[in-house]
Amino acid sequence: MPRLKAVAPTNRDAKNITMEFLKNELYHIYNRGNNKQKLFFKADNYIFFLNKIRRYIVPYCDILAYCLMPNHFHFLIRSDERTIATKSVAGKDKNVLSEGIRHLLSSYTQAINKQNSSTGSLFQQNTKAKPIIKGSKNYDQICLHYIHQNPLKTKLVRKMEEWEYSSFQDYCGKRNGTLCNKELAVNILDLNLKTFYEDSYRQIGYDDTDNIL
Repeated sequence: MPRLKAVAPTNRDAKNITMEFLKNELYHIYNRGNNKQKLFFKADNYIFFLNKIRRYIVPYCDILAYCLMPNHFHFLIRSDERTIATKSVAGKDKNVLSEGIRHLLSSYTQAINKQNSSTGSLFQQNTKAKPIIKGSKNYDQICLHYIHQNPLKTKLVRKMEEWEYSSFQDYCGKRNGTLCNKELAVNILDLNLKTFYEDSYRQIGYDDTDNIL
């Protein structure tokens, strides 16, 4: 199979992505395949999408955690001055991160449609950006662990560190990736790296997910 090639972001997945962000806040950003369809069909697709993240998302925020699943994805990001900036698009001021997400999804959809000789929307049209408030139960940490637990909960792997397409390998010391700002995450989420592995496997209750989704 040929490698994916980037193309101009022009399809329906570019629509309805209008998110506003505040400075120095945490956001859980996620989306899934339209009608729960697959997003990633082979290993190269995951790598292609991760490279797109570096191009369209990393310049505008700090990624603290991520996980790419066969039919959806999650980011935990920290906003800053870059995130709240705007740029003119067709004569209108648009948030730069919102535009980055639009380009990420649209260009990836175009490439997958070309790969699979398919047409139409790949992602659900409304990407979610849930503000994460630490609160008394440390929902920022819960969100990070929730993101990393996705492959385990869906039984894709027996251990989280077996899943290549998340930041868990970086946090547990199996990989030294550069997509996430791990140092920032440790500081603002008050992560204890000595107990991180054990903490990551603790069960997350349904009541807790209401505060991160």
